[in-house]
Amino acid sequence: MIETTDFNKSEQYTLSIRLSTDGFSFSVFNPLGDGGTSFYDRTIEESLSLTANLKQTFREIEWLNRPYRRVNVLMADKRFTFIPLEFFEDEQAETVFYHNHQKRENELIQYNILQKNNIVVLFGMDKSAHTFLCEQYPNVKFYSQCSSFIELFSVKSRLGNSRKMYANLRKEAIDVYSYERGRLLLANSFKCNTTSDRIYYLLYIWKGLGFEQERDELHLTGALSDKEQLLPELRKFIRQVFVMNPATNLDLQAINTCE
Repeated sequence: MIETTDFNKSEQYTLSIRLSTDGFSFSVFNPLGDGGTSFYDRTIEESLSLTANLKQTFREIEWLNRPYRRVNVLMADKRFTFIPLEFFEDEQAETVFYHNHQKRENELIQYNILQKNNIVVLFGMDKSAHTFLCEQYPNVKFYSQCSSFIELFSVKSRLGNSRKMYANLRKEAIDVYSYERGRLLLANSFKCNTTSDRIYYLLYIWKGLGFEQERDELHLTGALSDKEQLLPELRKFIRQVFVMNPATNLDLQAINTCE
């Protein structure tokens, strides 16, 4: 728990921050001692901008203003795209990104190189929020949430011989990652906020990729408040459906191992 964390030792810790329209989430990881992680969630005011919400949060939470050994910031939204590593050129990042997304004012295009998966994740972030966070933490590193998930699920998908689909459920969206023994087949995000929409997208993608009903696996993580309705319906069509443990904050935990 955050309440029991000794922030006098914050310079030894890793702070990870997830920014999302669902709210902000924080993890404080202590690589020494027991290597434990503490989590904290905060709702945001929808009437305020991302940067205004960040400034308000930093005014109200004292321990965010302390120095940390490492600071990670994850952007959790749909504004990401991929390019094979062998075709990536730094100066073309913005052009490639806006080939797949509509241009936005005050947006900074960044990227994560995922060497193990041979891809580069391009993603957008509000320039004002980026500037504010860089002022707070000179050592901050920025990631797309999907970068953390891709690295994590790539390793997990190599276990066994079945193909695997991983779905991260959010309040207003669902993020889907599909693999065949470590090889990424699909990564995409879909806007949906009802159980029926979640079922539709998952089954549509499952069928489109030609996954097998009896053998291949579906793993769920994230906001699973509707799992009592969701799981029985999915299991009518997919035999191997699992809820990951832990079901939340896998991205914040996985980012601690990313370099």
